[in-house]
Amino acid sequence: MPFLDLDQHRLSCRLDGVGADKPWLIFCNSLGTDLHMWDGQIEALADDLRILRYDCRGHGLSSAPPSPFKLSELAEDVIALMDHLAIEKAHFCGLSIGGLVGQWLAIHAGHRFDKFVFCATAARLGNRESWQERIDAVNYNGLSFLVAGTAERWFTPKFRSAAPEGVRKFMATFEQTTVDGYLGCCAALRDADLRSDLPRIYHPVLAISGKDDPVCVASDLELIAVSVSRGRHLALPGRHIVNFEAAGLFNAALAEFLAT
Repeated sequence: MPFLDLDQHRLSCRLDGVGADKPWLIFCNSLGTDLHMWDGQIEALADDLRILRYDCRGHGLSSAPPSPFKLSELAEDVIALMDHLAIEKAHFCGLSIGGLVGQWLAIHAGHRFDKFVFCATAARLGNRESWQERIDAVNYNGLSFLVAGTAERWFTPKFRSAAPEGVRKFMATFEQTTVDGYLGCCAALRDADLRSDLPRIYHPVLAISGKDDPVCVASDLELIAVSVSRGRHLALPGRHIVNFEAAGLFNAALAEFLAT
């Protein structure tokens, strides 16, 4: 698993797929997860794509620079990885904060990308007050007290019963996330609002929502799809971690969109 050492932090990443002539796809994880949140996508896509996954700063095996983070800094980590790995152009798929990172890249570094998939995200995710309350609570209590509520927001009750081991792994990763990394990303979410910039996105965009997601409702993804130049919205069964709860449908939609 390669690493990229930057001035104040280290990024962990993983490469899958082979073939120098195949397009690149970059996956960006959500808040409180790591690159393994995309494990269910690799087998379905690695024959046709070269895939770069990485741990967002302060998540997984990536270290955290001093908090708070800015959305632009999270996006610049992606460009740094692309430059390091000599990736001239790529598709991008991000979920939740990863989707916001993708939106920033589409707006400010569009020449480095072909197609974007924004999953369970929004151009304005929550509000300043709610994120500041989250920051204050985690500063005082740590992350453990959020586990039960996070599991409920991420997965439907039916799926939690049907796939307990998979859900357990997600929640273990959540608890292992560094507090500095979590708080830094919360600050980026608190301050980010890209709604007025969405019309600047000219790339093909697939916006995927979970039909029962209480975090980023379907209308958040519909807004993205209608605001960009070439957008389409798709609602799949599940809550926030829709790529895991509806993996088969998600993989089929992603493969069709990137191949078309």
